[in-house]
Amino acid sequence: QVQLVESGGGLVQAGGSLRLSCAASERTFSGHAMGWFRQAPGKEREFVAAISWSGTTPYYADSLKGRFIISRDNAKSTVYLQMDSLKPEDTALYYCAMHVGRECSGDGCSATGIYAYWGQGTQVTVSS
Repeated sequence: QVQLVESGGGLVQAGGSLRLSCAASERTFSGHAMGWFRQAPGKEREFVAAISWSGTTPYYADSLKGRFIISRDNAKSTVYLQMDSLKPEDTALYYCAMHVGRECSGDGCSATGIYAYWGQGTQVTVSS
């Protein structure tokens, strides 16, 4: 059973930055694409970004391109989400997830059902 543990969330003012981390318990981490999702109160879980097993191919939700950057360090079994120019509407619980495959594109990245394991989430709150 893979365990994913997110960290790095918190309270930040609009325009600020946060870097989320997600550490995996298994060495199989390096063989899977990884994704970040978020869920605001009363809303459905929303795709944020995904990255291939090698870290060379990122994929982003169109609305977040240019502000968020996903990266990974396979030696540390960790995936990151750098979030800049944060807005109040970015407030949500942020989850990382392990994809069933090594790479993804399009709906293959954004569909929640294609992710086998999920973390418990880390809260991000952006004040105006």
